[in-house]
Amino acid sequence: MRITEIREKTVSIASPIANAFIDFSKMTCSVVAVITDQIRDGEPVIGFGFNSNGRYGQGALMRERFIPRLMEANPEALIDRENDNLDPFAIWKVMMTNEKPGGHGERSVAVGTIDMAVWDAVAKIAGKPLYRLLADRYREGIADDSVWVYAAGGYYHPGKEIEGLKDEMKSYRDRGYKVAKMKIGLAPLADDMKRVEAALSVLGEGQNLCVDANGRFDLKTALAYARALEPYDLYWYEEAGDPLDYALQAELSQHYSGRMATGENLFSMQDARNLIRHGGMNRERDILQFDCALSYGLVEYMRTLEMMAENGWSSRRVVPHGGHQMSLNIAAGLHLGGNESYPDVFQPFGGFADDVAVVDSQVGLPDAPGVGFERKAALYALFKRELLE
Repeated sequence: MRITEIREKTVSIASPIANAFIDFSKMTCSVVAVITDQIRDGEPVIGFGFNSNGRYGQGALMRERFIPRLMEANPEALIDRENDNLDPFAIWKVMMTNEKPGGHGERSVAVGTIDMAVWDAVAKIAGKPLYRLLADRYREGIADDSVWVYAAGGYYHPGKEIEGLKDEMKSYRDRGYKVAKMKIGLAPLADDMKRVEAALSVLGEGQNLCVDANGRFDLKTALAYARALEPYDLYWYEEAGDPLDYALQAELSQHYSGRMATGENLFSMQDARNLIRHGGMNRERDILQFDCALSYGLVEYMRTLEMMAENGWSSRRVVPHGGHQMSLNIAAGLHLGGNESYPDVFQPFGGFADDVAVVDSQVGLPDAPGVGFERKAALYALFKRELLE
């Protein structure tokens, strides 16, 4: 049993939208295929992976460091003998050989993308959906039948003003989402409050709306928004300040009584631990948004979940960023609190299997081996076109 080849490609996910910090007009991501010598239904088992939006493609790092290390490794050292499969933990260890601790930036994205493809291959070799494999191995066989999801959108879009935002929110409701998220922080506070009220005019009560500042605010601005938002009783107020400014987050927690969410731009167990130690987050209320595809993959993610448990946090307080099928499998298999969804943006990577419907903000998972990429036709077609032809 061995990995015979690893292929990567950078593809565009450009879109004329913006959040409070960046526009996506030149956004890219990496796609990866891990090809094995295992045969199922007459074809080699191939695992696929990609990195989440917001971080650019990482092809150079993969080509220069991580792929060569795997291909030069002794194939016997990458096998899980107990399960007659590839060993994601051994593979991760090889990728991280000769990497200094700290500096959890772009390399975490490169490793996380390959790690996703490895787990897809592992589940396919086992003949199980990934969420079922995770539940069987790590949660005594108990998986969630469905996962809570919210529709992420509400970006700043030239020409799409208040009425466009309302139409977008209505479209999410029509497709089964009860809760949706919108961006704040690029417009002045007064204008953003008009946008919030417009979204609520469609979604109803405040608990049906999340807002996301994408790390834009200094403490003064974060507090001003907190005062303006608090009367709406929103579902959460997300990433007010810089991801590593734990003091800002802790101070904000003293002044905002509602639920807060952050963590999508923390890329290691150590950074996640610092947030829990120093960020003033409430383990009974707040949400952590770590994204496996950006943070060294599922191997590191499981260490993060273990750290959370040691600090008294339930895995149900985790709702990953990214809106992709990998996190959906992790949510169902490892008992997270939900998952982001991108019904419209960042296609074909956003959203879930084509034949899975969202009902009252709950979504099921396809009964397909692996992550289930093959059940999302446009995404699978992209993988074949970019990586296999």
